[in-house]
Amino acid sequence: MNDAKHGSPARAAEASQDATRKLARFILSTGFADLPAAVRHEGSRTLLNWVGCAIGGSRHQTVTNAVAALSPFFGPGQATLFGRPERVDVLHAALLNGISSHVLDFDDTHIETAIHPAAPVAPAILALAEHRGVSGRDFMAALVVGIETEFRIGMAVTPAHYKIGWHITGTAGVFGSAAAAGKLLGLSEQQMCWALGLAAAQPVGLQEMFGSMTKSFHPGRAAQNGLTAVLLAQQGYTASEQGLEAKRGWLNVLSTACNYAALTNPSWEILNNSYKPFACGLVVHPVIDGCIRLRDANCLTPDMIDRIEVAVHPR
Repeated sequence: MNDAKHGSPARAAEASQDATRKLARFILSTGFADLPAAVRHEGSRTLLNWVGCAIGGSRHQTVTNAVAALSPFFGPGQATLFGRPERVDVLHAALLNGISSHVLDFDDTHIETAIHPAAPVAPAILALAEHRGVSGRDFMAALVVGIETEFRIGMAVTPAHYKIGWHITGTAGVFGSAAAAGKLLGLSEQQMCWALGLAAAQPVGLQEMFGSMTKSFHPGRAAQNGLTAVLLAQQGYTASEQGLEAKRGWLNVLSTACNYAALTNPSWEILNNSYKPFACGLVVHPVIDGCIRLRDANCLTPDMIDRIEVAVHPR
């Protein structure tokens, strides 16, 4: 395992020791009162942005197809499908609302990791909260802690994890879903370690699926998988307590390099979240901005353009 930011194997080993348990303690010990005002504000922004994206994508053919395929198997009407009349069981709501919120690729994005943070987290805890009822303070704390958890794990493997072909919103997002749902349900430290281990066993998301309906399936399934992990762990369903850091754990199997220090990073990465002006992948935005500036500066019309040459982001 290459750990470039730690310099020596000894320091890397120290940073990795009990990484899953340390993360579980962060999740369970961080409450609403610990969130700075700016962090609460960004939590509200990401939630508002997520709801708009979920409603906006709710009638897309991707969502309609998924509802048609799964509706014969829906359980009790425990939760809302945003923008649609159906009420479904909590686990299907997490899946389908996660798909809906990402299908237009208009949802918020963390610049460093390219994680869409709300898509795997918000649908899981909104469905859970609708079914069981929680306070706004507890909900916001869970949302922020879930997002910070997926950011920490994402930053630990960026950029190597993405370079080998994983879609990090799905693969890291499942931990955000598990962290947020586990916090809302009041898991013990032991149960949270199991939930993170169960999440580690359920990576979903391949870049090969970009351009197809399955791209938006990734955060939806991550939301559903993380919530499932928590419900299992709550009932004593065991998993490895080193699901992240073990030799055959998530970090070492799904990435060729790892910065373990990112797992205990004390900064609030939600403050580096971004909101899209255009409904497409973030790396395309500079090209759109450039075209708009050229048009405005030169009063361009299509008939004036013979060809376009663009230097683009490597992705």
